Amino acid sequence: MIPETHQGPNGPIAFEAVPGRGPAVVFLGGLRSDMTGTKAAFLRAWCCARGRGFLRFDYTGHGASSGRFEDGTIGAWTEDALSLIAAVTRGPLVLVGSSMGGWVMLEVALAIADRVAALVGIAAAPDFTEDLIWNVLDERQRERLAREGVVTMPNPYDPEGYPIGRALIEEGRTRLRLRGPIPIAVPVRLLHGQDDAEVPWETSIRLAAYLESLDVRVTLVKDGDHRLSREADLALLGATLSSLPGENGL
Repeated sequence: MIPETHQGPNGPIAFEAVPGRGPAVVFLGGLRSDMTGTKAAFLRAWCCARGRGFLRFDYTGHGASSGRFEDGTIGAWTEDALSLIAAVTRGPLVLVGSSMGGWVMLEVALAIADRVAALVGIAAAPDFTEDLIWNVLDERQRERLAREGVVTMPNPYDPEGYPIGRALIEEGRTRLRLRGPIPIAVPVRLLHGQDDAEVPWETSIRLAAYLESLDVRVTLVKDGDHRLSREADLALLGATLSSLPGENGL
């Protein structure tokens, strides 16, 4: 795949847009992931097989896009998504957010509510900057973050760890969603593995409770890990998309 490039508000964004009927599926990836991952590839194939429009991209600081990862914030990555959606898509959308992308999914849905037909979260991780990073930092790490502007956090997917910028934490505090009602009214489906070692499955239960939509379903995969990228997990994702309500054969 040779991606196209869109000039976004935070720099050039690499993307692939597949034309097709709507609602188009927009994939919002996780922290430090890119658009070549297993779930993104599965969704592309799923959409192509059904003649559905599809969009995948790399946030700035990720994959083939410009910028430094440690300079990124939830707000900046939401801006990336909104800019690209406005430039290359038309009509209603189904947003699929994986891990951090589940948080960006909420931000996008709140910003363009009139265009969002449904949401599908995969191990969605709203508020992770506060609940899963800041709250586990010790005093020495917090001091280093304040002094140097970045701290390296261990991560099972990278032996060198992830550089976490102070801006990610501070800006994230302005967007915490699991503290009160979330005014989203469309159908929402949340998939989460109970063997997820990165984002507790209870996060999806909390998210379901705060969403104002009455059409919210949580599916727990007892032996599922954080990525939910096994063949059976991908089949569940496809079945979830296929079962969404709507006159367009979702």
